[in-house]
Amino acid sequence: MNKIILGVAFFALTVNVSAQTMKETIGKHFLIGAAVSTRNIYSQDPKVKSAIVDNFNAIVAENCMKGEAIHPEENRYSWGDADATVKFAEDNNMVVTGHCLVWHSQAPRWMFKDNDGKTVTREVLIDRLYHHITNVVSRYKGRIKGWDVVNEAFEDDGSYRKTPYYNIIGPEYFELAFKFAHEADPNAELYYNDYSMSKPAKRDAVCRLVRDLKAKGCRIDAVGMQSHNGIDYPNLNDYEASIDSLAACGVKVMMTELDINMLPSPQHFGGADISQRFKYDKTLNPYVNGLTKSAQKLFNERYLAFFNIYAKHKDQISRVTLWGVSDADSWLNGWPVPGRTNYSLLIDRKYKVKPVVKDIIKLFK
Repeated sequence: MNKIILGVAFFALTVNVSAQTMKETIGKHFLIGAAVSTRNIYSQDPKVKSAIVDNFNAIVAENCMKGEAIHPEENRYSWGDADATVKFAEDNNMVVTGHCLVWHSQAPRWMFKDNDGKTVTREVLIDRLYHHITNVVSRYKGRIKGWDVVNEAFEDDGSYRKTPYYNIIGPEYFELAFKFAHEADPNAELYYNDYSMSKPAKRDAVCRLVRDLKAKGCRIDAVGMQSHNGIDYPNLNDYEASIDSLAACGVKVMMTELDINMLPSPQHFGGADISQRFKYDKTLNPYVNGLTKSAQKLFNERYLAFFNIYAKHKDQISRVTLWGVSDADSWLNGWPVPGRTNYSLLIDRKYKVKPVVKDIIKLFK
C-alpha cells in the first residue's frame, strides 16, 4: 500500500514538474511562440528541437516566407523551406503564423520593375500583388492559422511610409492586400504588424487603419506590436496604453517579435528599421563574456515588467512570439551593429531556459 501511495505521489510530482513550461502555463491564456530560422528547422542537434517544442506552442518563419525568399522570380516560387517549416509545426502540434505577405523590405526584387527596369504601372503592381498573395496563401490554406498581411507601413509620426506599394498603388493597397488574402483562405486570421507601436502617433494611425479596414468590409483579426524592446525603452505606460487602444478597435493584440536589446545603442539609432547600419565599436559590445550581475538583474526586471503587462491583459492578447529561439539565433547579434554578442531572449546560447522564466511562469499560475 505504501509503495502504491509513493508511486502516485511521484507521478503527481512528475506531472507538476513537466507542466512548468511556458507553453503549459502561459499557453493556457494565449499562444507563446518563437521565430524559427531554417537552420533551426533543419538542425540535427536535439537541444535545438527540444528548446522549440518543449517551450513553445507556436512558431513563425523568421525569413523563409518573406517575398524575396519564397517568390524570387515572377514565375517561380521557392517552397522548400516554407514547406519544411509548416511540416515541422504540424509534426510537433504547433500553430504556424505566416510572415509576411506585403513588406517593402525583403520584397521580391522583381515586384516593382518591368523588364526594362522602369517602375511598373499601378495596374501591373496590383496584378502582381494579387498573384503573389493568392498563390502563397492558397498553398497553405487550412494549415496556417493567420498571416501578417501588411508589415511596417507607417512612420513613427503616424504618416504612411512611402513604400513602393504606397507610391505606385496608393493607400488602397492595404484594402486590396487584406481582401486578396481573405479570398485565398477565408478561414485564416489576418493581421497588421509594426514596430514602435507604443508611440502615440503610430498607435493612432494603426487604430485608424483597423477601423477603416473594418468599415470597408475587410477581415482583420489582430494587430502585432513587434516589441523589439530595450533596457530603457519603450515607456511602459505608453506600451500598455497601446494594448488597450488596439483592443478597443475590436481586434486582438499580439506581441509578435519580442526581444530585449541589452547592448548600448549607437547615436541616432531608433525603432526597428532593418536598413539601419552602424560601424562596430567595442564600447557598443560590452558583454562579450556574458552579462554582468547588474545587467542580468536588469534583464530579469525588464522581462518580468513586460510579462506582468501581458498577464494583466491576457484577455486582450492572442499571441506572444519571441524573435528567435535562443541568444545564439537572435538577429540582434548582428543588427544594427555587426559582430556583437547580445542576450535578448529567454533561452541561452546552450539552448537552456534562463532562470527568469520560472518567475515569468509564476505570473500565469
